[in-house]
Amino acid sequence: MSGLHIMSDLHLRLSSASLAHPAPEPHLPLGRYLVRSGVISQAQLVQALQMQLRLDAPIGEILIAEGWAEPNDILRALALQNGVQWADLASDPPRAELCGLMPLDFWLRHGAIPWMRLGPMVIIATARPDRFDQLRAEMAQTGILLMPALSSRDQIDTALARHYAPTLAQLAETRVAPLYSCRTWNWRSRIAGSVVLLSLLILLLLAPIKGLTLLFLAAVFTLSLFAGLKAVALLAHLMNQSHLTAPHAPGLAAEIQGLRLPKISVLVPLYKEREIATALVTRLSRLTYPKALLDVILVLEEKDEVTRQTLSQCTLPAWMRVIEVPGHQGLTTKPRAMNYALDFCRGEIVGVWDAEDAPVADQLEHVAAHFAQAPQEVVCLQGILDYYNPRSSWRARCFTIEYASWFRIVLPGIARLGLVVPLGGTTLFFRRRVLEELGGWDAHNVTEDADLGVRLCRAGYRTELIDTVTYEEANFRPWPWVKQRSRWLKGFMVTYLVHMRAPLRLWSDLGTRRFLGVQAFFLGTLGQFLLAPVLWSFWLILFGLPHPMEGVLSAPVLFLCTAIFGATELLGLAIGLVAVSGAQRRFLIPWALTMPLYFPLGVLAAYKALYELMVNPYFWDKTQHGQACEEKPAPPPGSSLEGARQQGFH
Repeated sequence: MSGLHIMSDLHLRLSSASLAHPAPEPHLPLGRYLVRSGVISQAQLVQALQMQLRLDAPIGEILIAEGWAEPNDILRALALQNGVQWADLASDPPRAELCGLMPLDFWLRHGAIPWMRLGPMVIIATARPDRFDQLRAEMAQTGILLMPALSSRDQIDTALARHYAPTLAQLAETRVAPLYSCRTWNWRSRIAGSVVLLSLLILLLLAPIKGLTLLFLAAVFTLSLFAGLKAVALLAHLMNQSHLTAPHAPGLAAEIQGLRLPKISVLVPLYKEREIATALVTRLSRLTYPKALLDVILVLEEKDEVTRQTLSQCTLPAWMRVIEVPGHQGLTTKPRAMNYALDFCRGEIVGVWDAEDAPVADQLEHVAAHFAQAPQEVVCLQGILDYYNPRSSWRARCFTIEYASWFRIVLPGIARLGLVVPLGGTTLFFRRRVLEELGGWDAHNVTEDADLGVRLCRAGYRTELIDTVTYEEANFRPWPWVKQRSRWLKGFMVTYLVHMRAPLRLWSDLGTRRFLGVQAFFLGTLGQFLLAPVLWSFWLILFGLPHPMEGVLSAPVLFLCTAIFGATELLGLAIGLVAVSGAQRRFLIPWALTMPLYFPLGVLAAYKALYELMVNPYFWDKTQHGQACEEKPAPPPGSSLEGARQQGFH
């Protein structure tokens, strides 16, 4: 097409748009123009302007979110207001050869893409023509004459994703620096690990007494490490109770009073979710955060037809959108999908929810308020995870007790002590600039959350716990439970080995106290499962039976080890009882006594994880969701934090 024809086409389309609405007056505000053209009423404009005083969002997005205007109404008005062409990138795609004028991150940052060349002029499609002068200034060194054209942000993102698909897919896998990523592992690393394990087996065969003694002492040592960590965490929790229950603590309404709320993007990775996708949309629709500031991204794999077909049966609200992750080298992990979607987030805060999550309705208000009041070094907030189906089975009851112990007692205690917080995989919220600075998530690590928690702390940042709850589905079937737990344990092994590549550097980054905290958590957790058969032998002594090590270790040493084992069991029971002492979980108190019967299945998971670490470290053993329903009288996902506190949930 010649330049003359293109110019004629541009004038024709602009003239047609001008006939649909009266020409705007110079510098006429967008809202005023929408009133004069009959799109919205004067009362709606006044209300939207009042909302804008506390919402960090353009007036057009507020009007769309409230259902007072359609996206095309806003685009048409913006085009006429700014005197620019309306570019339909779906029917007239951008010219690929022009994208090289600036690097990818430039177009992503500005939400723009070169559309077409008109003689010496390049037309740039942008969703924010009011910010075009800044874009023009940053491209001044190119010496190219630029002209803006208006397009929707969704069309621009789609065009960028299409043109830069290979680059974005590669970036999603390599965002984290090689030093902190497990992707640099090769067959030599696996052989080295196999040699270590084989050496231990040979030692057991050639010198069984010495080998068993070594395992016995290692089991007691790792048990003591984790027990000490849990004990100080419980003490920190109990000492903090008076602060949490202060009668005059400000409520949520007071915390957000006068606060200009930020835009929040939340990533929800989905993979083969036939059962859960529809329920997810319903649950997230209960959120009370202003929809103009809500950017929920459902992240799908490009070849995931199951989830795509399920979502096609749903009507997604304007604040919820789908991003498809292109395949690359067969890697389909949750962290890789989130890395890809991170480039298309629009909020200054980025959160993560899982497919089966049901967050409380006012969760994002708490996130915004906490970030506004927290020091800048606090870059991550971890919410509380709980289960909405604790009565599904005995295993679901025990899983609920375990989660309550971890997210209500141990993890908050670790955070208060200033130690490294091993993050959970959901209800996480980050300051976006720092998340991007750290390279997002390690795409090859199957517990990307725990790894990121360590990297945050190594970079000098902090994580805090917030008193807001997300309800999940307890994975209560035996084999799916083993598969899920094996993925977690394999990820802990991977994370520990990655960060202990250079132990002195890790020590220097964290300091002595946090370094020891990392050892206590990872070695303690892995040792409890891998060496559990050795620890079970203590039950022989507790039941008055002879122990295999009686002829090897002295009686005082064996008594001390038995006392440590017994004290650890009592500590676990105490933490469980405190964690479920609230009104809505009190029915679980008798089941806390059965927790020693709950963990043995984890031994199978641990050895499955160890095997996969050697042969397939990046394999993501997916958990199947949608096997249980939300129960009553469990608190509804829409309950507020204050209500949860009154019910004894915190």
